[in-house]
Amino acid sequence: MIMLCVIWGFQQVAIKGVALNVAPVMQLATRFAGASIFFGALVLIREGGRAFTDGTLPSGLLLGLMFSLEFIFAGQALVHTTAAHAVVFLYTAPIFTALGLQFLPEEHLSPLQWVGISVAFGGIVVAFFGFNGRPAVELVTGDALALFGGVSWGLCNVVLRRGRVSGANTAKVAFYQVATATLMLGAFAAATAQTAIEPTSMTILSLAFQTLIIAISSYLVWFWLLRHYLTSRLMLLSLLTPLFGVMFGAALLKDPVDLRFALGGLLVLLGVLIVNSRLMRGKG
Repeated sequence: MIMLCVIWGFQQVAIKGVALNVAPVMQLATRFAGASIFFGALVLIREGGRAFTDGTLPSGLLLGLMFSLEFIFAGQALVHTTAAHAVVFLYTAPIFTALGLQFLPEEHLSPLQWVGISVAFGGIVVAFFGFNGRPAVELVTGDALALFGGVSWGLCNVVLRRGRVSGANTAKVAFYQVATATLMLGAFAAATAQTAIEPTSMTILSLAFQTLIIAISSYLVWFWLLRHYLTSRLMLLSLLTPLFGVMFGAALLKDPVDLRFALGGLLVLLGVLIVNSRLMRGKG
């Protein structure tokens, strides 16, 4: 999970780094198109024409809708706000996942773990709040879009856990998401005139990384983890991703990092430690 956090932290830099050559939403549509071909082929090889007659289609399409909204909001957020602000609000997703999963006894969080959520989220706010330089209205607009992306991501995990699609194999679950996202993000990019691509070497490298490493490899690992570990705890560990994102941003995009970030990072780690304390004591 920590390895995934490193990879996902870098993706914000990969998107932002070539945003002048390809709009973020078009980058996302392109990478999901490549992933759709890969996962679609796997599904056809394994199940053939009966692949979508097992009753998972309705919840699979709902899953794809939530997944698509997450990335539409996230892509537009990067147009209006900084990468740091976008990743902060996008990673409020664990809170919405935990709230949505409270009806499952095995996912129920204790009062101490809720304290951990609060501490971790507070740490993210401390670490990133104030890093801007853009007009306030534009920044708030971008932050709100990223927050909606976090809500969509959180609900996406609830559907994956509670819907019939949870019984589908990993390739089919991934296909529902990336295929729906390809259509929705592609349509959104076309409707908003964001389809232009300047094929520089950095653009091609970034899109290749996003497609092969993020949209294919990391999703395979993520869905495997969701089947073997509690969703709420995985989502809470994902709070480490913004920290890695800012580290990469500081090294590659020269984003500022100061004492506030160090303090926020310690609070995030403390929150994650509190949430997982029962597991370390052998009680969870």
